[in-house]
Amino acid sequence: MELFFYTVFGGLAAVVAVMELSKNNKDRINTSSAFNSFKNNYLLVYSLMMAGDWLQGPYVYYLYSTYGYGKGDIGQLFIAGFGSSMLFGTIVGSLADKQGRKRACVTYCITYILSCITKHSPQYKVLMLGRILGGIATSLLFSAFESWLVAEHFKRGFDQQWLSLTFSKAIFLGNGLVAILSGLFGNVLVDTLALGPVAPFDAASCFLAIGMAIILSSWTENFGDPSENKDLLTQFRGAAVAIASDEKIALLGAIQSLFEGSMYTFVFLWTPALSPNDEEIPHGFIFATFMLASMLGSSLASRLMSRSSLRVESYMQIVFAVSSAALMLPILTTFLVVPSGVKGGSISFSGCIQLLGFCAFESCVGIFWPSIMKMRSQYIPEEARSTIMNFFRIPLNIFVCVVLYNVDAFPITVMFGMCSIFLLVACILQRRLMVISDKPKTEDWQMKDRDAESEPLNI
Repeated sequence: MELFFYTVFGGLAAVVAVMELSKNNKDRINTSSAFNSFKNNYLLVYSLMMAGDWLQGPYVYYLYSTYGYGKGDIGQLFIAGFGSSMLFGTIVGSLADKQGRKRACVTYCITYILSCITKHSPQYKVLMLGRILGGIATSLLFSAFESWLVAEHFKRGFDQQWLSLTFSKAIFLGNGLVAILSGLFGNVLVDTLALGPVAPFDAASCFLAIGMAIILSSWTENFGDPSENKDLLTQFRGAAVAIASDEKIALLGAIQSLFEGSMYTFVFLWTPALSPNDEEIPHGFIFATFMLASMLGSSLASRLMSRSSLRVESYMQIVFAVSSAALMLPILTTFLVVPSGVKGGSISFSGCIQLLGFCAFESCVGIFWPSIMKMRSQYIPEEARSTIMNFFRIPLNIFVCVVLYNVDAFPITVMFGMCSIFLLVACILQRRLMVISDKPKTEDWQMKDRDAESEPLNI
C-alpha cells in the first residue's frame, strides 16, 4: 500500500507542476513593477507568519502528551484556544481597525512568540495561558494581515483585479508549499536531530521574529476609520449593524462559518476515518499530500480569478457541492465496502477511496481561501473590516468547541454527514449571494429601459 501513497502524492505533484508551468497570457494578469515589489514583500511576510503557525500544528498534541496529560486535559487545552479566539477575537479585530493594522500584525508576532515560550513549561496553568495567547494570535492572523493588505493595495492605487493574484499566491505558498516544508523541517528537528518536541516551537519563534522585523522596517500603517474617534462598543455596534443590514455580508459570514467549521472538524476526523482498526498510516506523508492538494486548488483558483468574465460567486457553488460530496465518502464506503475487522496492517481499500475524496476536499479548500478573500474585499466595508471578519469567527469557534467537547459522543459517520450537510447549505447560500449581487445591475438595466421607453421620439 506504500505504492498507493506515493502514487497519489506523485500524481498531485505532477498536476500542480503542469498547471503552474502551462499558464499562458490568459491565465496571467499583467501588473506593474511597483505592485510586484509590494506583492512579493507581503508574500514573504505571510509565508514567514504561516511557517510559524504550521511548525507548531503537528506537535501540539504530542508535546502535551509527553508532559503526561491525558486526552481529557488536552481536549480542554484545545477548547481554551478556540474559546480564546472567540472571546477576544472581536476585541483585537476592533483594536486593529482603531489602532492600526500594522500594529496588530506586530502584536500577532509578539503574542505567538510568547505562546511558543510557554511550551517549555510542563505546568498546566502555563500551558493554558499559552493556548489563550495562541487563540488571540490566530484571530489576528486571519484578520489583521488581510485587512492591512486590502487597505494598502487600494491606498497605493493598484487595480482591484490584481488583489486576487496576491490572494491566490499567498494561499499557494503559505497554505501549501510552506506547510509541506514546515512539516519536513519539524520532522528533522524532532526525529533526525532529536531536539525534542519543543524544538519546532522555538523554530517558529525565530520565523515570527524575522517576519516582525520585516513588518517594522517596510510596512506603513493603515486604519479602518481614522476620521472618527470611535470606542470599541461603537465599533461593535457598527459591525453588527453592517452585518444585519446588508444581506450580502450576512451570507458571506454564514458561508465562511459553515465551510471553516466543516474544515476544522475534518482536521480531527481524517485520522480515525483512514485507520478505524488502527491501521498503520504515514500521518506526516498524508498531511503533505493534503497540502499538495490544497496547492492544486489555489493554482486552479488563480486561473479562475484571472478571467474577468468568470465570477467568484458562480464557481464557488460548484466548489461547495464537490466538497459536500467528498465528505460523504466515509458514509458511502460504510454501506458499499465490506469493513475489515483485522486490527493493524496497512490502509484498507475503503481507506484508499476515502483518501482520494479527502484530497478532493483539500483541493476545494485551496480554492476556497483566495476566493473568500476576494469576496470579502468586495463586500466588507473598509472602516470595520477586521471587526466584521472576527465577528464571522464567533459561530465558527462555538461550533468547533462543541465538536471537540462531543467528539466521542457520535459515530464518525454522523460527524461527516453533518459536515456534508453544512457544505450543502453553504452551496445554497452561495447561490443566494450570487442572485442578490446581480440585483443592482439588473435593476439599473431595467431603469434604463424604462427611461428609454418614456423619452419622446425626436423625428
